[in-house]
Amino acid sequence: MRSSSITRSLVSLTIAAGIAASGPAGAAFATPAPADRQTAGAQAGARLTTVENLGLNASQAEYLEDWLARYWGYPGEINGLLDTESWKALQRFLQAKWGYSGPIDGAVSTETIKALQRRLKAEESYHGPIDGIAGPSTREAFKRFATPKD
Repeated sequence: MRSSSITRSLVSLTIAAGIAASGPAGAAFATPAPADRQTAGAQAGARLTTVENLGLNASQAEYLEDWLARYWGYPGEINGLLDTESWKALQRFLQAKWGYSGPIDGAVSTETIKALQRRLKAEESYHGPIDGIAGPSTREAFKRFATPKD
């Protein structure tokens, strides 16, 4: 069972217990808001981490994590989930080489995407604008970036 499935199961059980304990008043809090991103947590009580793979499959994300670990200080597990630590390492790369000037905070922000687009335009046949929007063209070029060049 994947950690995100465990997390969803634990959240569901917690919600059910809360509803049972609080009666009808608790029902207003029973439906979580939909999420645009995955969350991963290894065990109950673990800090949840936002994951944003920008369209990469697990093997592409693992390849990128391995590269980030070797060259840009990524300290995490090579698991195919681009989390906050993965993005911090990618921001260090983008800061050193591609004009990223924002904080090294792991946020997949407009400024992070703009710097990534500059890199993708230079070396991965990205032909779109440098607009900070991770649209289909950006995602396709990011996939090329995260695919081994053997």
